[in-house]
Amino acid sequence: MAAPFSIPLRVYYQDTDAGGVVFHGQYFAFMERARTEMLNALGYDLARFAESHGVLFMVHSLAATFHAPARLNELVSVSAEVAKMGRASLVFRQRVERGSEVLVEAEVTIALVDRVRLKPARMPQELKNALNAS
Repeated sequence: MAAPFSIPLRVYYQDTDAGGVVFHGQYFAFMERARTEMLNALGYDLARFAESHGVLFMVHSLAATFHAPARLNELVSVSAEVAKMGRASLVFRQRVERGSEVLVEAEVTIALVDRVRLKPARMPQELKNALNAS
């Protein structure tokens, strides 16, 4: 099995609370960045793809477990891998790690919706193929 897609991120002041610890909601922004970069690495510009296919990618649900905090100026890695593909959804398994230490684990379900009606839309086959091949 291939390793999950991963990107390095440095924790900036804007990511932290008054104590220099990453604000819990910021981890979800880190994860969003990793999912977007994963699609970019597969050759998909999310904005162009959404426009050309008339779909939006929306977070439907997420579940996270926080094990340890990241702190100001630390370098962390954020990973994303597709755990499940449905007709109109993707479930990503994601992690934020500092070295070999897992800081946060999450499962994020993304719904594909028609950009006009905001109702579920079938995932384009070309995206399914690209994600299956990764």
